[in-house]
Amino acid sequence: MRFNSRWVLWTLCCLLFLASCKSQKPSTTPTSKPNGAVTGAPKTGETLPTKTLPQPPVALKPLSYRLPDIPREFRGVWIATVANIDWPISSTASWETQKKEFTDLLDYYKNLNFNAVIVQVRTSGDAFFPSRYAPWSKYLAGQQGKAPSTSENPLTWMIKEAHDRGLEFHAWLNPYRATMDLKTEELSKEHDFYTHRNWMLKYGTKWYYDPGLPEVKTHLLNVIGEIVDNYDIDAIHFDDYFYPYREPKLEFPDKASFDKYKKPGQSRDDWRRQNVNELIFALNQTIKSKKPWVQFGISPFGVWRNQDKDPKGSPTRAGQTNYDDLFADVLLWMKNGWIDYLIPQLYWSMEHPLASYRKLADWWSNNSYGVNVYIGNGPYKIREDSDAAWKNPGEINTQVNYTRTLPQIHGNAYFSAKSIYQKNRDIADLLKKEVYNEPTLPPSFQPKSPAIIEIPVVFDVKTDTQKTQISLEKPLDPAIRFAMVQGGNDLNTLHDASIHTAWVGGSRVRYLEVPSLNTEFLAIRWIDHYGRIVQTQVFQTPKSTRP
Repeated sequence: MRFNSRWVLWTLCCLLFLASCKSQKPSTTPTSKPNGAVTGAPKTGETLPTKTLPQPPVALKPLSYRLPDIPREFRGVWIATVANIDWPISSTASWETQKKEFTDLLDYYKNLNFNAVIVQVRTSGDAFFPSRYAPWSKYLAGQQGKAPSTSENPLTWMIKEAHDRGLEFHAWLNPYRATMDLKTEELSKEHDFYTHRNWMLKYGTKWYYDPGLPEVKTHLLNVIGEIVDNYDIDAIHFDDYFYPYREPKLEFPDKASFDKYKKPGQSRDDWRRQNVNELIFALNQTIKSKKPWVQFGISPFGVWRNQDKDPKGSPTRAGQTNYDDLFADVLLWMKNGWIDYLIPQLYWSMEHPLASYRKLADWWSNNSYGVNVYIGNGPYKIREDSDAAWKNPGEINTQVNYTRTLPQIHGNAYFSAKSIYQKNRDIADLLKKEVYNEPTLPPSFQPKSPAIIEIPVVFDVKTDTQKTQISLEKPLDPAIRFAMVQGGNDLNTLHDASIHTAWVGGSRVRYLEVPSLNTEFLAIRWIDHYGRIVQTQVFQTPKSTRP
């Protein structure tokens, strides 16, 4: 026992001695080198170089503040290219001059708070774009079949210019009109008059495609399909030219195709309506199978049928009507959901005795069948018509204000662009001052198949003197069509700030750019192909991101 205690005591002493040797700190006394340099610990306050590791980006967190809803109302203008009515002013002007004319027109209507342009891209068997199915329009380069002197695609360029201003682009085509006169020697040899002579019917002072031929329908489907496939349009648009307006004492010469394709016991009128119905149905299928978000809209003559022909008709006495003379059964298209919107042309004054704007607006509101209905107004009649009502500078405003009282009418469109641009600018000023004093979005519509859209995550906002760049966590969901961006220093007035549109057209971009917004707050509305606001986000912009 005594030997073991000594051994334990001796072991503890050894362990303590070893521990004291390990705990001694190394000497910090500087040592001199032969050249006199001193090495050792740094002087007090000296900073050693350090490596800064990159920090992972942190998404900006949206504020809980909610912006007021933005109003919805269609405000469109027809830009007629046929006979150079609206644009280009001259078919022989340089492309650069024509471009300036077009952007001036867009800027003018954007300033009036319009939100859509309906641009005529096929007037009579021709095209304002390079096409496999039609020659270049003479209204663009002075001679049919002659390409404009530019490497740009005019239609691609026009669409981009409209979108950059936040304007929808509706591609307007005339399906059945083949020529504007009988001067066939001026047609390109690529025109269908020469390549498919059997499709053509002469009626009055023009040539028309025969709507009764299946190959004509196939051809028109190809024409529309080419546009939908290749261009970032918002809509395909037809106006009122289906079967031609009746000529006095002349019958449309389609007897041969009627005899060949009619059903047993079918009247020629019913057969003609069937031909147009089949085209409208097939066009809807073609458009939606390619790009379901591209709208199909039609702007028919303002009277479906007079009440004396059909008790369901309107209280009007129009000389010709859609159903009985143009063979356009517009109500059937609406009932069956073959079109996305309708713009009946009500180019009469409020109380016109034969076709009152008031009564017709009421009638179309009561016969909308769930389709978005906008009213077509005729400012081209201002100070140019025998109806004294058009001498009143407030006639258009009165019409629009009345339209707004009708629950099923969702906006207006105006024929044509030059009527309150090249003249009657006082009417345009009155329209903006009293009616269009605030910007709006066009009405949205619902896809047939619901889809989940990924909400964009904003990672960074950087502003310099030229632009504000909004960086995103990942590429945008292709269902996002454009963003509306506003900047302000006061949350309560942010919604009144100028709206800057960043159009992405479904591309998977990683950032947006708008004019420089050196502001405390930033609001972004993300809008999908169908015009629906997917999300509204409000951010407080970090001061470090601003100049």
